[in-house]
Amino acid sequence: MKKNNLLYLLTALCGIFTLTGCAEEYTPKPKGYNRIDLPVAQYQPLQELHPYTFEHSVYAKILKDSSRIAEPHWIDIYYPRFKANIQLTYKNFNQDPKKFNELVEDARKLTGRHQIKAYAIEESQIKTPTGITASVFELEGEVPSQFQFYLTDSTKHFFRGALYFRTATANDSLAPVIEYLKKDVVHLLNTLHWTEQVK
Repeated sequence: MKKNNLLYLLTALCGIFTLTGCAEEYTPKPKGYNRIDLPVAQYQPLQELHPYTFEHSVYAKILKDSSRIAEPHWIDIYYPRFKANIQLTYKNFNQDPKKFNELVEDARKLTGRHQIKAYAIEESQIKTPTGITASVFELEGEVPSQFQFYLTDSTKHFFRGALYFRTATANDSLAPVIEYLKKDVVHLLNTLHWTEQVK
């Protein structure tokens, strides 16, 4: 009888150890994001005639700005693969200092509109190889535009741009694409120069 009880007890203990020894702790997995394969950057000159020219990505399409308030030399650099575009606007202020100050103020106001959702806006200056100084704004947070800039010769030309995504995807998951497109913008700025054949 004692042997049976002992055998029963040992069998029960082995069963408990087997069940508890093999049990794994459950750890929730972090939310995953789609892998984004980024192509090697390649550039080509802008083909359209404008008061400016620059090099842009071969993976992007140049589209005429179709908004209601668009002016003749406003264009979009559209990236179909990323559902992103860089909106570009241009103004000739004809050496009018008042108009120049208004354009600078408007550019800063447009960036400032994102302060509600941005937890940081960092401004920096880029001196291009052609001697033009560009003001660049990097915005952090769930903002529709993560990168904005303007540059001018302070006498005639005023050129402004903003990067936008046409997607509801969170900015943290778009971070690799944002960084990739920022490099394209910096390349655009470094290759930009004014042309005089178009008024």
